[in-house]
Amino acid sequence: PRPAARRRVAMSRQPEVLWAQRSEKVYLTISVPDAEDVVIKTEPQGIFSFSAVAHGESFSLNLELFDSVLPEGSKTKTKVGSRNIICSIQKDKKCWWKRLLKSEAKHPYIKVDWNKWCDEDEESENSGSDDDFDGGEENDESDADDGMLYLPDLEKLRGK
Repeated sequence: PRPAARRRVAMSRQPEVLWAQRSEKVYLTISVPDAEDVVIKTEPQGIFSFSAVAHGESFSLNLELFDSVLPEGSKTKTKVGSRNIICSIQKDKKCWWKRLLKSEAKHPYIKVDWNKWCDEDEESENSGSDDDFDGGEENDESDADDGMLYLPDLEKLRGK
């Protein structure tokens, strides 16, 4: 079974994922520029799967989220030619998750989206703009991805 697993990895790349949360939602920003044939599935027990093709390469992702979710309350936003696919996933229970995934293992392709991050104590202050998914009122005058923080920018901010 080992060689087959290796072959599968070679055929499909792991996309970069930025995540943030509110008490009611988890936001995933999947970085696949010019993605086509995007397939996203969210299951109640917290299984999130994603696949897409970009520039002839296939990308896929399967995550076991920290807790259960409501697939019918989840939304996805993709624009042709954009760099990211943005997913807003409705949590089953209104609460703060300790981490994104059930497993405590570190995943180098998953990083915190500081642009959308909100701490528990800040959420009540920002309750008017709870759903940043639709652009929010803040700094998003255009329909472009200007307000998004991309991985290279995040690493610049960290001083790498």
